[in-house]
Amino acid sequence: MKKIGILGGTFDPPHLGHLIMAEFSLEEMNLDEIWFMPSYIPPHKQESSTDPDTRLMMVKEAINQHPDFKMCDVELVRKGTSYTVDTMAFLKGEYPDVHFYFIIGGDMVEHLPKWHRIEDLVEMVDFIGVQRPGFGWNKAIPVQFVDIPSIEVSSTMIRKRIYKGKSVRYLVPENVNSFIKERHLYEYDS
Repeated sequence: MKKIGILGGTFDPPHLGHLIMAEFSLEEMNLDEIWFMPSYIPPHKQESSTDPDTRLMMVKEAINQHPDFKMCDVELVRKGTSYTVDTMAFLKGEYPDVHFYFIIGGDMVEHLPKWHRIEDLVEMVDFIGVQRPGFGWNKAIPVQFVDIPSIEVSSTMIRKRIYKGKSVRYLVPENVNSFIKERHLYEYDS
């Protein structure tokens, strides 16, 4: 059975932290592929700064050199609020012979009990939690942990740096940096 890791997020923009999470999860959990899945409207965040098609293009730029990183646009195609349980039910129906793993940052692990229909979701996927210092873990939800190098980078921090006219070199892949500059993304308060 094929083992696929799902890394969801707004990816506004995708950064090296996302890629490190994916790479370490792929190797440590012996996964076959990682599918990057940009959300349309995540239930736990405000609307993104850029439109879904732009975020999709940035993710494609970020992962295009990795043979085991793929794009999954199911939430963008469905539109609306992206509840993980609904997305995974759809993917399980489309790919019945795949064992799915859902990758989340350590900051999200402690919030798992509050996720929409978490009991159903636990039946569909295994969770991979990427260790981050300072975040707790509710043992009621089974999570397999992967240690990654500590890198304090976030999409919010990147957007703020760009808005202030500062460099994001080495925080995002160089082709994503070029994409952002060419389209003047995040330069103006939105």
